[in-house]
Amino acid sequence: MTLASLSSNPRVTLIGRLTGLRVPPLVILSFLVVALAIAWSLAPGLFTSYDPVNDTPAQKLLGPNAAHWFGTDHLGRDLYARVVYGTASSVASALIAVVIGVVAGGVVGLLAGFFGGWVDTVFARLVDVLLAIPKFLLAVIVVTAIGFDTTNAAIATGVSAVALFARVMRSEVIKTRQATFVESSFLLGGSRWHILWRHVLPNASRSVLPLAVLQFGDSILVIASLAFLGYGDPPPASDWGLLISIGKDYLKWPWLVYAPALVTIATVLSVNRISRWLRKTD
Repeated sequence: MTLASLSSNPRVTLIGRLTGLRVPPLVILSFLVVALAIAWSLAPGLFTSYDPVNDTPAQKLLGPNAAHWFGTDHLGRDLYARVVYGTASSVASALIAVVIGVVAGGVVGLLAGFFGGWVDTVFARLVDVLLAIPKFLLAVIVVTAIGFDTTNAAIATGVSAVALFARVMRSEVIKTRQATFVESSFLLGGSRWHILWRHVLPNASRSVLPLAVLQFGDSILVIASLAFLGYGDPPPASDWGLLISIGKDYLKWPWLVYAPALVTIATVLSVNRISRWLRKTD
């Protein structure tokens, strides 16, 4: 096996990166926070026995206590239960947005960077148009056009991230295309599509992983912002942004805002910290 083939083998590269890897305590804590959020989204019933929808008027607006960790809302519903059950929608929507951004933006950047010429020119103009529109404004435009619910908010957020992934992928593809092992593969008679999928894509996509993780946290914020403005699912849904929006009308009981806001902030900061760590280990 030649040195060129080793350098183009993503499995060998991954093993090399993991060898001797040292994870800082703050990164470990970030992984735990994200793992907890994922666990909430997959099995919320394991973390709370309260119903997030049915209300108990006699217990409305109770402060945080041993029975209700985040207190209760204006209808007597346990706020912790609503935050936990709302995680599924928030996390799943952010994941949908990232998948859309990675797939669509990755394909655009891959083809533009590899083939160049008129293909690069056409896709570059498309990316320029998308980048000229503020990301959140573009998400609002898309969700307004296709309808108000959380899934559409996720699609809108993903569309707004396409240009970012396309630009990063194109840059990495151009860099990889000029590598020695790619030129060697051309000289040995490899077809363009074989070289594209076997050599260029695995090496160029390594830089997309930290960006995808970072975009996951950013998508949580964008989707929460859309829900806050009323572009997500209506009540009694418990998306994090919707909980904050409802809580702002009851500022005399600040836990209605602080609890979902702090969970959102902790999750996003943890995801961002993981992304920075991945970039350093790249």
